[in-house]
Amino acid sequence: MGGLNLEVFKFGTYLMFPIGIMFYFGTNLDNRFAVPGFWPRPDQCNKIPKDRDEIKAEYERIVARQKLRQARKLEEERRAAQHPGNDKNES
Repeated sequence: MGGLNLEVFKFGTYLMFPIGIMFYFGTNLDNRFAVPGFWPRPDQCNKIPKDRDEIKAEYERIVARQKLRQARKLEEERRAAQHPGNDKNES
């Protein structure tokens, strides 16, 4: 019916259509979909301690922070127990 030229055209269309779609949607993905400043810079990220001394120092820092939080909580509870009329929840 159509001959050889039609078959060559159909083959070229079937072959080039997916390649063209992949080329159009696959190029410049970083520029199209990137959000500037989305990921934190390396100096803003947590640094995992690698050797034994760094791990010990990090553990001591965490323990000291936890003790400070507990001391603040106990102090607030003592203040609340001494002055029951100054409760923040009352209106």
